[in-house]
Amino acid sequence: MRRLTFIFTAILSFSSCKKEKEVFENNDPPPYEGISTLQIENYVNRLFIDLIGREPLDTEMIEEVSVLEAGGLNAESRRFLINKLQKNSDTIPGDSSYFIAYNKKLYEDTKARLLEGVSDEFIGQKVNLYEAYAYADSINENFLGYEINKAKALRLKNIINSQYANRANDITIQNLYALMLNNTIYDDINMNTFNFINASFDNLFYRFPTNAEFNQIFPIIEDNAPGQILGEVAQNKEEYLQVLTANTEFKEGLVTWAFLSLLTREPFSNERFDLVNQFTDDNDLTEIQLRILITDEYAGF
Repeated sequence: MRRLTFIFTAILSFSSCKKEKEVFENNDPPPYEGISTLQIENYVNRLFIDLIGREPLDTEMIEEVSVLEAGGLNAESRRFLINKLQKNSDTIPGDSSYFIAYNKKLYEDTKARLLEGVSDEFIGQKVNLYEAYAYADSINENFLGYEINKAKALRLKNIINSQYANRANDITIQNLYALMLNNTIYDDINMNTFNFINASFDNLFYRFPTNAEFNQIFPIIEDNAPGQILGEVAQNKEEYLQVLTANTEFKEGLVTWAFLSLLTREPFSNERFDLVNQFTDDNDLTEIQLRILITDEYAGF
């Protein structure tokens, strides 16, 4: 009995001396602790290519990876880099600026989407051709032909000038798209009114018009006849394109294009809803892109 009492006492003594497990508050591991430098470099490389159309220089890579790592890869450090590539106008050795490069990339991407990536040199050749036609018309006193060919040349010049006008905020993204659809190159790609109507809907809305919509639009384009489309009135191609680019479906199309080009997938319903509302408030494509580029899904983290 005495032996049992001794053992029991020893157990109690050992238990009372046993060190309790310490718990430290606010000591969670960093959320991106396991992300390798290579993964961060891949993210930086992808941002440079998607936003300004080239890979970063070695010095740029080192700098941007360091900034991201110092910020713990948090949203603010990513936002800083994305905004830098989209908007920083400081001169870069051997280049213009990130801001100019970004807008050039947007211009080229828009041409790729709408005009099969036609070069500015080709557009310039078409301008010269219509200018020559206009000159011949003036010599022959064909004043109607002169006006038609001068207008064709001007619309093509407006495409080339749009990259500078958009950069200077002299035109909106809606204007940029309307210019890309209202010219002879787009007409040559999508010959005749039937194809033009279907292509303009597909390019901007990612859908074809319903039969009712098509029947409403056809006389507007073919005959310059006044008609109603998408709740608005138009009576020629220019007004028709203004209606399309002012519609909510155009905003949805921009969001869809951004997701497809950056994530190779269409947005989910809630993503589309949120970003369309965002774009309605600020009319800023850079913000749509930022909201995608800042995500772990895009970064691959």
